[in-house]
Amino acid sequence: MEDVAVGIIGMGDMGRMYARRFSQAGWRVNACDRPDKFQTLQKEFENETGINILPNGHLVSRASHWIIYSVEAEIIDKVVAEYGPSTKVGAIVGGQTSCKAPELAAFEKYLPSDVEIVSCHSLHGPAVDPTGQPLVVIQHRASQESVDLCVRILSCLKSKMVFLTGEKHDRITADTQAVTHAAFLSMGTAWAANQQFPWEIDRYVGGIENVKINITLRIYANKWHVYAGLAILNPAAKEQIRQYAQSVTELYKLMLGGHREELTKRIKTAGAAVFTSDATDQDLLLGDEVLDKFSLSRLPKERTPNNHLSLLAIVDCWWKLGIVPYDHMICSTPLFRIWLGVTEYLFRHETLLDEVINTAIEDHSFRSDDLEFTFAARVSRLLRCFMSCRERPHFVGFDI
Repeated sequence: MEDVAVGIIGMGDMGRMYARRFSQAGWRVNACDRPDKFQTLQKEFENETGINILPNGHLVSRASHWIIYSVEAEIIDKVVAEYGPSTKVGAIVGGQTSCKAPELAAFEKYLPSDVEIVSCHSLHGPAVDPTGQPLVVIQHRASQESVDLCVRILSCLKSKMVFLTGEKHDRITADTQAVTHAAFLSMGTAWAANQQFPWEIDRYVGGIENVKINITLRIYANKWHVYAGLAILNPAAKEQIRQYAQSVTELYKLMLGGHREELTKRIKTAGAAVFTSDATDQDLLLGDEVLDKFSLSRLPKERTPNNHLSLLAIVDCWWKLGIVPYDHMICSTPLFRIWLGVTEYLFRHETLLDEVINTAIEDHSFRSDDLEFTFAARVSRLLRCFMSCRERPHFVGFDI
């Protein structure tokens, strides 16, 4: 093993995962978090060889060959401003944030000119096995020799490496995740406004409903800064959030007005654009046996027809923006593959899609839910615009 030390500034869940994986592969690891966490981290890692807990980022920066900032995107500028100038001559610096625009801007602003920049991003959470998962590597300001070193270090994760620019990374994450996150966050907001636990209501029973409920709960259970980085700090996400709110509103108006022909044409045109003949030649990403597996409900399994406004609007938004999600599968997260799978399931079952359209026009069971969902989607757009101007963005979810 090469005599190389990897520095990790920020020992949250992902920082811990990286530190342990690197040390187990034989790399020396210098790590730190906030100074007030020093003793706690020392005690946690005292029996783990290869991981050296240091009091602060200055010491990590002076002692390491590749320093990875594993902190929230919203504070990356502040942290790099503090520790970046201490980076030793000739070192490599990178980040593990989900949004690269603020990260790379901070590196350009605060790092010495003799420091190289190679960033990365594992497109999964810390509890997911990184084996086979996409791992983006960004050669921003570095020699190929330095990139090769970073790749050798990262190879212990056994991930599928994808080489992109920072701008391309942010565009792909916005194209694939901003809209779907907005959809599921809005679902949770709507259920909260109606004071509903959807798994206790017989209108939310069945395969697609299982996915919608489980993914919404998964998102609300995660840390807020993941979605702040994706939807607020990512400059490429603004257009997607705006269009999703518009798609929800316009589709809901067609449903309210009973405009069956116009609604049908719009939905099927969007579906044909997103789920092209090349895509439909492939097997479905999700099947009935998967969709029915993860039910939270103890209610009877009989499915209630639903207009699935949230899913229709995802595909409508992709169509309006010219996004073909299959083009980004190389950088897909596990959650995104589920989101794409459930929308694909809906749009590639023509009988089910016709049922959805018929329900949207004739069945008023979900009208009040859809009204709250439309409000939530439009508020998400306003929240994104407002919070992008704030020093510290935050989300207010619903208590489950």
